[in-house]
Amino acid sequence: MTAPRRPREPRDPRRRVPGPARPAARPARAPRPAAYRAGARPLRLGSPRPRLRMVGAGLTLVLLVFTVRLLQVQAVDASAYAAKANVNRYIPVTLAAERGAITDRAGIDLATTVDAYDITAAPDLLTPERIKTAGAARQAAELLAPLLAERPAVLEQKLTANPKSKYVVLARRQAPKVWNRIKELKKTTADRAKAKQGVDVLAGVNRESHSKRVYPNGDLAAGILGFVNAEGQGGGGIEAQLNKELAGKDGKLVYAQSGGRQVPTGDLKEQPAVPGSDVELTIDRDIQWAAQNAIAEQVKESAADRGYVVVQDTRSGEILAMANAPGYNPNDLAHADGNAMGNAALQDAYEPGSVSKVMTMAAVLEEGKATPATHVEVPNRLPRADRAFADDIDHATWHLTLNGVLAKSSNIGTILAAEQLGKDQPQANRVLHSYLRKFGIGGPTGLGFPGETPGILAKPQKWSASQQYTIPFGQGLSLNAVQAASVYSTIAGGGERVQPTLVRGIKGPDGRFTPAPAPPRTRVVSERTARTLATMLESVIDDREGTGTKAKIPGYRVAGKTGTSNRVDPQTGRYHGYTASFAGFAPADQPRITVYCAIQNPTEGSYFGGQICGPVYKKVMEFALKTLQVPPSGTQPPRLPVNYGDR
Repeated sequence: MTAPRRPREPRDPRRRVPGPARPAARPARAPRPAAYRAGARPLRLGSPRPRLRMVGAGLTLVLLVFTVRLLQVQAVDASAYAAKANVNRYIPVTLAAERGAITDRAGIDLATTVDAYDITAAPDLLTPERIKTAGAARQAAELLAPLLAERPAVLEQKLTANPKSKYVVLARRQAPKVWNRIKELKKTTADRAKAKQGVDVLAGVNRESHSKRVYPNGDLAAGILGFVNAEGQGGGGIEAQLNKELAGKDGKLVYAQSGGRQVPTGDLKEQPAVPGSDVELTIDRDIQWAAQNAIAEQVKESAADRGYVVVQDTRSGEILAMANAPGYNPNDLAHADGNAMGNAALQDAYEPGSVSKVMTMAAVLEEGKATPATHVEVPNRLPRADRAFADDIDHATWHLTLNGVLAKSSNIGTILAAEQLGKDQPQANRVLHSYLRKFGIGGPTGLGFPGETPGILAKPQKWSASQQYTIPFGQGLSLNAVQAASVYSTIAGGGERVQPTLVRGIKGPDGRFTPAPAPPRTRVVSERTARTLATMLESVIDDREGTGTKAKIPGYRVAGKTGTSNRVDPQTGRYHGYTASFAGFAPADQPRITVYCAIQNPTEGSYFGGQICGPVYKKVMEFALKTLQVPPSGTQPPRLPVNYGDR
C-alpha cells in the first residue's frame, strides 16, 4: 500500500536547493544569415588595442612637446622672458644727482642748482591701435605746447617718431610750476575723458625729477664758471674742468607701471643719487664785479674788440678776479655770442709789448750787467739786423739811466740793455730766454683751465734776425693775461714765482672741506733784484716823465708798467691795430695785489696802454685795496734818476 504524498511547499526562489547540477538550458539561437548558411567566412570585431596604442603614443608625443617647451620657457629662457616682461611692466628712471655749487672765496654762490623736471611721455599709449582713435598724438601736442613754450609740430614729431617707444623726453629742465600746470591739465583731461567715455591723451605724460643750473649773478665771472649743457654736463670753464666733482653720481629708480601710470602697490627699487661736491674758488665776488664793470666800460668807450682784467694776490698766487669783456649770460645761452663764451684772459695769445720789459730788466739786474743808475745813451734810431728800430715817439738822443729806460719805456734802450747779457748775440738770447721761461712764459699757468694757451716762445736758436731784438721789448713772443699778471706778482713777491690758483678747495657731500694743494713756488730772481725792480716800476707811475701817471692812487705807493704793442689780427694773421695794456702792484713798499689790464684793438680815442688801461688799473686797484682793507703806504717812494744828469 502506497503511503500518501506530503503536499510540497512552494519553493523560495532565493533558496538554493542542493542537488546534482543540471545543464543550463541553451538560449534559442538566432537565425543564421544567409551568407553563413551558404558557407561564407564569419565576420568578427577587430581588437581595439592597436588603436589605443596609437592614440596613447600620439598623446604622449604631444605632452612631450608641451613638457619640452615648458622646460625651455621656465628654465632655459626664463631670464630672457622675464626681462621682456620687465621691459613692459617695469620702468627705469634715472635719479639725477644734485650738482654741487660753485662759490667765491667767502662762500657766496656763483653757480647753484634748483629743482627742475624733465617732461616725458609714452608714445605707445597714443597709437591708433592702442586707443582706437586717430590724432591722439596731435591732440596731446596741442595741449602741452603752450605750457612747454614749444611748437605743437615739434612735440607731435617727438610723440610719433617711434610709436612703439615707451619713453620720450618732451622738454628738459622745466621749472616746478610748469609741471604743476601740466598736472592740473592731466586731471582735467582725465575727468573729461571719463565723463564722455573718451580718450585720455595725456595719460602717458609724466615727469622725471632733475635739476637746473642757475647763475644768480648773471654774467658775473661767466668766463671762469662756464656753463652746463643740455645733457647736464659741464660745457666750459670750471663747470667742465671739475665736472666729475660737481656732477656727483646719478641714482636709479625702477617702478611697476600699468597704462602709463605707476602702480601704487607695485615693486619699487631705488638706488639713491650721490650729490656733487661744492667748489670754492679764490675769486672775490665784489672785486670780480668791479673788474668786470671797469673793463666793460673801457672796451665800449674805445670801441675795442675785447679786453680783460686779472687781479691776483701777490702773496698766495690766488686769482681774485678774472674779467672779460664782452661777456655772456650762462642763464641764457640761446642768445649768447659764441665768440664771447670762452675765457679770453686765458685763451687769447697775444704779443704783450712793453709790459714784458720788466723781465728783460730783471735779467740784466740779476746778471749784474747794470744798475738802475747805469747810463744808457738812446739814439733816435738803432740799426740792427735788417731794420732800424725806433721808440714810440720821435726824439733826439736821450741820455737816460737804466731806470729812465724803463720809466720812458724806450725800445731802443731795452735792446741796448739786453745786448749786455752775453758776449755775443746768441749768448744774450739764450740768457734772456732762460729768464722768460722761469717767469712762466711759453708754458702752462698751472690752472689747468680748458682751452688755456701757453703762449708762444720759440727756442733762442730759432729766433729770427728781428726777433732777437724785438723779444726784449715784448714783440715776437706771446702770452695770456694770467701769465702777464703772474710776472708782476713774481716781482711783488720778492722774486719768487707762485703758481696761480683759481680753486681754494672742495666740500664733499659729507660737508668735509678739502683745501687745494699748496701751489709750487719757484725762485726766479733774488729778493734784492725784485726790490730794485719794484722801485724802478714806481718811477713809471710817480715820475712826471713816466708813462703810467694815470694809475696813481692817493695814499698808496704804486708800481707798474704800460704796454702798447702791434697786434696780430687773428683773422688775417697780419699786424693790424694795437694791444694796449697796463700791469702793476700795490702797495709798492708792501705788495699785496697785482692788477693786469689789456684791451685789444681800440679804435676810438687813444690806443696807448697808459691812457686807456691806466684808468682801469686805478679803478680796480682802488676797489680791491678798500675791499681787502689794505692800509695806505706809510712811506714816500724813493726817486731814482730818469736822466743820468738828474739828481
